[in-house]
Amino acid sequence: MRLTLRQLHVFDAVCATRSYSRAAEEMALTQPAVSLQVRQLEELVGQPLFEYVGKKLYLTDAAEALRQAGADIFRRLDSLDMQLSELQGRLQGQLALAVESSAKYVAPHLFAAFREGQKEVDLQLVVGNRGEIIKRLVDNRDDLVIMSMVPQDMALEFLPFLNNPIVAVAPPGHPLCQAPQLKLQDLEPYRLLVREAGSGTRKACEEYFQQKRAHFSRTLEICSQEAQREAVVAGLGLALLPRHAVSQALASGALRELPVAELPLYRSWCVVYPRGKRLSPVAQAFLAFIREERSQINALAVRFSGRQPAAH
Repeated sequence: MRLTLRQLHVFDAVCATRSYSRAAEEMALTQPAVSLQVRQLEELVGQPLFEYVGKKLYLTDAAEALRQAGADIFRRLDSLDMQLSELQGRLQGQLALAVESSAKYVAPHLFAAFREGQKEVDLQLVVGNRGEIIKRLVDNRDDLVIMSMVPQDMALEFLPFLNNPIVAVAPPGHPLCQAPQLKLQDLEPYRLLVREAGSGTRKACEEYFQQKRAHFSRTLEICSQEAQREAVVAGLGLALLPRHAVSQALASGALRELPVAELPLYRSWCVVYPRGKRLSPVAQAFLAFIREERSQINALAVRFSGRQPAAH
């Protein structure tokens, strides 16, 4: 098969946009030029790559297979570019990083600390809930993944690097804020705001509630941490959220952390990748940074704790 990289780039743009015209805009081509490239690919593959159902464009099975192969080719070329830069005594390229939504507050600062010593490295960051991140791991879409609660039924390498404390929060005027000490069961009469199914925070909390025999009959599902945080501020209920996600609200007094004896619930953030995966030079350098620069990572933990560091 005499495929060209140009054809694969055009094909990938059509896959991403689900539109010949939008792909043409992205590639600075005419729509007939895009159609021609796709038609030539279909002749090489011997099968149709796209089909219209109504007015929507869908990928055929052949297109899905070709897109996966193209992604592998582009990754290998990126890795080659990094290796050639490394041979010249410099690290250059892009780190494709996927993170659970709770980690999106920490991940950019973690990368920024890494980039202090690697000025020519860029970041491609994807954020999703736990279910979406696991799917990306299965598809090998990223260089590295940051998540908690690493799946035990998958062949994965992982490096824990930072605690992810989950705490109970309430608006300042809530009656539970007056209590000097609480038990988890003391929260049961109140409405609990929860994330959507597939969220790592929700999974961790549900398993913990079962372990502690806590039952919340009144819940309200909210599908983002930002909306969940604002709903607590608005007085719609209590929530269990990663302290990193509410650090600014805690520091400003917009939210209060409830003194629940069984909390925080600690889970560790981990850098994860499929076992046997050949890491790019940039991914190897990022992993080495996390393994070796504990002081910088601990400083990040203090910054996102929602508390002031102790005076000396």
